[in-house]
Amino acid sequence: MSASATIHASAVRVGDDGVLIRGASGSGKSALVLQLVFRHPAATLIADDRVILGTENGRLVATAPAALAGRLEVRGQGIVTRPHVSPAAIGLAVDLLPAADCPRMPEDGDRFVEICGIRLPRLMLPIGCIDGAERVQVALAEAAGPAGS
Repeated sequence: MSASATIHASAVRVGDDGVLIRGASGSGKSALVLQLVFRHPAATLIADDRVILGTENGRLVATAPAALAGRLEVRGQGIVTRPHVSPAAIGLAVDLLPAADCPRMPEDGDRFVEICGIRLPRLMLPIGCIDGAERVQVALAEAAGPAGS
């Protein structure tokens, strides 16, 4: 893996697709991971709170820091242990933002982001969005291409 950087973020793999979740402290990154892991049978934690990012074979790769591997914060309960996978390739970036910063119909420039030199599809998700897990699944399906292809 190429040179790496540790960022304040979370990541989850849904099926074969890794999702990097970014946002300010307290924006709900861990809550979105929790929703995905418990609502989607093929979802697995990659890392919570901090993620080591690097590139490998032209893909963005997320790795859990050793001290946090398999640990997920559940607000009001504390740290819980969950099965995890690490490293994992990332195919979608989710940015948790204030609702006013999330356009209803994003321009093409807002639909993608470059991280570590890799261009990824991007979903801007309002903080506190109750259907966040479902929106992530829709974004993953869209990134995969038209149905039936």
